[in-house]
Amino acid sequence: MLNIEEIKQIIPHRYPFLLIDRVEEMEVGKSVHAVKCITASEPWFTGHFPDHNVMPGVLLVEAMAQAGAVSILSMEENRGKLAFFSGIKNAKFRREVVPGDKLDIHVEITKMRRNFGSGAGKIYCGQDLCVEAEISFFIEK
Repeated sequence: MLNIEEIKQIIPHRYPFLLIDRVEEMEVGKSVHAVKCITASEPWFTGHFPDHNVMPGVLLVEAMAQAGAVSILSMEENRGKLAFFSGIKNAKFRREVVPGDKLDIHVEITKMRRNFGSGAGKIYCGQDLCVEAEISFFIEK
């Protein structure tokens, strides 16, 4: 549905901090399914960990936030604005993410009130649930 260039028109993140490759499905302002393919050349693998590459959990939650931001910032009233993290709750890391994994990132926007909101995210590698978390955000006015 959205390629990397279209994503970059919506959110300001760029390499090496753009953590979604494409959007597969989206219901604007409600839900999104994004994808990130993990390669051995990801910059964080040089130090996390040199002999046992694992994607840092905080970056997995950030990938959820970026996917959610694409959905929220695609709303007509939010175009051209920025979305900022304001909280993380109930994060659970269930499986390591390693080179070769394809992340399916699912975020559902569960609450939106004025410029504040929250969402529930899950990341899968195939059938395996890797991460789940509740995230909250605000949109600059």
